[in-house]
Amino acid sequence: MTAKHTVLVPRLSNRPPFTLEVPGQEPVEGETPVRRIPGSIKELVSKPAENISTVYELVRVSVEKYGNAKCMGSRKLVKTHQETKKVKKIVDGEEQLVDKNWTFFELSAYEYITFNEYEQLTLQLGAGLRKLGLEKDSRLHIFAATSQNWLSLSHGAASQSIPIVTAYDTLGEEGLKHSMVATKAKAIFLDPHLLPTLTNVLKAATDVEAVIWNNQHKLNQDHADKLKAAYPHITILSYEELRKLGEDNPVEPVPPKPEDLCCIMYTSGSTGTPKGVPLKHKAVVAAVAGVSVIVQPFIGPGDGVLTYLPLAHILEYVFENASLHWGSTMGYGNPKTLSDSSVRNCLGDIKEFKPAVLVGVPAVWESVKKGIIAKVNAGSPVVRGLFWGALALKERLLAAGIPGSGILDAIVFKKIKEATGGRMKLCMNGGGPVAKDTQKFISMAICPMIIGYGLTETAAMGTLQNPLEWTSESIGAMPASVEAKLVDFAEAGYFATNKPNPQGEIWLRGPTVLEGYYENPKETAEAVTEDGWFKTGDVGEWDKNGHLKIIDRKKNLIKTLNGEYIALEKLESIYRSAPIVANICVYADDSKAKPIAIIVPAEPHLKKIAETLGIGGESLEELVHDKKLQAAVLKELQDAGRAGGLSGIEIIEGVVVSDEEWTPQNSLVTAAQKLNRKGILSKFKKEVTEAYSSSG
Repeated sequence: MTAKHTVLVPRLSNRPPFTLEVPGQEPVEGETPVRRIPGSIKELVSKPAENISTVYELVRVSVEKYGNAKCMGSRKLVKTHQETKKVKKIVDGEEQLVDKNWTFFELSAYEYITFNEYEQLTLQLGAGLRKLGLEKDSRLHIFAATSQNWLSLSHGAASQSIPIVTAYDTLGEEGLKHSMVATKAKAIFLDPHLLPTLTNVLKAATDVEAVIWNNQHKLNQDHADKLKAAYPHITILSYEELRKLGEDNPVEPVPPKPEDLCCIMYTSGSTGTPKGVPLKHKAVVAAVAGVSVIVQPFIGPGDGVLTYLPLAHILEYVFENASLHWGSTMGYGNPKTLSDSSVRNCLGDIKEFKPAVLVGVPAVWESVKKGIIAKVNAGSPVVRGLFWGALALKERLLAAGIPGSGILDAIVFKKIKEATGGRMKLCMNGGGPVAKDTQKFISMAICPMIIGYGLTETAAMGTLQNPLEWTSESIGAMPASVEAKLVDFAEAGYFATNKPNPQGEIWLRGPTVLEGYYENPKETAEAVTEDGWFKTGDVGEWDKNGHLKIIDRKKNLIKTLNGEYIALEKLESIYRSAPIVANICVYADDSKAKPIAIIVPAEPHLKKIAETLGIGGESLEELVHDKKLQAAVLKELQDAGRAGGLSGIEIIEGVVVSDEEWTPQNSLVTAAQKLNRKGILSKFKKEVTEAYSSSG
């Protein structure tokens, strides 16, 4: 059966053990033995194919294999629709009517290019960069949202041995300045609305000679004129003009070597100065090799992969390069236009593209789950009973290995599957822990959800669940290109000798792991050992099957007043499953006995609670300040915590309800949707103090 026709189901099909101890090791006190997946026990995999040792070769070989097949597609913005409503908001303790604006997007259908056309495009872009004066080892900075132009320009640069420097498009002026000055970037590609940010940064980033703007978006000519007036020596051109420049001035590729630098990736910098992670070509292709061993049997030509997470994030960068290698078709989307609710006169990206594979972060999966539940609950009691009964039955049938789940899919879950395009066969969660209930729910109602875990420093390699080893009890085994061990974290009681399962900080090593941070020997010495182990800062546990579980994170472990540790991320993954939560940040003050939660409420559910309690109010801004409603929200969260098995000291004693969404634009989450804890706490400092005092 081809990858295209494989039907995956959420159950453990393969037999353990899923990782093995590498033979011939000497025991080390305070550490578990090193483990690998069985297929890599003799040697870690470092290449996806014998003839692929760089990102440039990866593109070339993919083109040779897949030629005129669809490589990737994008949508054009046809029109934006603005809607304004008056809402009540509490400003300085007083109720006021304010305007609230909503933007909706009208988009074209997907337009595709073939693998052959993609290669020609990348070679023209590479030649264009050369004509602008860049050469081998010049740095090209990319400061833009995910798009076809982003990826093609990265491959254009690779064709001329030009390393790219990536930064989230939400990084802000200081972070951008740091990454541009430190890497001496000679050119920058960015979305046009970011030109004002760049104009200020160019005072310090004096190596820049060319600014390339992404013509998938509209240019504000005034922004370009101001930049040109301030820096007349800098060439400003569009992506399309760069391509044409290369077409008119062709040059031969300058293929990189495996040891050459592919990119310097900057972290989102939510705590302190962003760190640069240099990744060589050999590390990126080793990451593609590692992930391919696990999922390539199930993803292949003809499968659509919806791409919308930030390409400046290692997970998306590796995944898109891997998609090219697998011959699948990428469809570029946008977090704002994934669902039908934010578009007008067209379908959202998911329904329009109909992906076979979707990678998401916890916030995406929670919103998908809550959307399905809201639709089910809006149906008749018969419909509700049928859905929940079928969900429970499917789980029991699969766990027991009894046939029949396919009938439930065809009859009960067909409409739900259609809401995600009807073709989904595999989805993956990365970028943070997803609630166990949510993983199960999506896996049973739509398709199996596998879990991925990795870091920029390890080129996204850490663990990746094999679809045939599906479980909601762990995060799977390592990909084929890394090995792992656990090292004692004595302060919090995690030891390699713990029973029944060994525990400790997760250390990773392999061809994907960084050799050192960019020009930062201090951080390198703290994070990387002399024999190549990267200390992740995450605390893990080997289970009886040889899978890894993440049970804590060193820096998110907070010691409370009574001397016991609580793990913030673990608490968030459990509280996040409550229907009231759209997003959550758990905060623990070390001078208090218990934590509190700051949440973005799910608006429909908040209104439902308000209605039940007889509380009036049209908008979120009005409702969040009602004390009676806050008490009901707190109770719902506490119930979810108890139902999730949290202990007494892990049950929150107060809640702050936010009246605005947390976005990268307001700096409350990073571009990868990770919480900016410092930013959230700073914004809600007053409310947090009140929540603690009213609970005392």
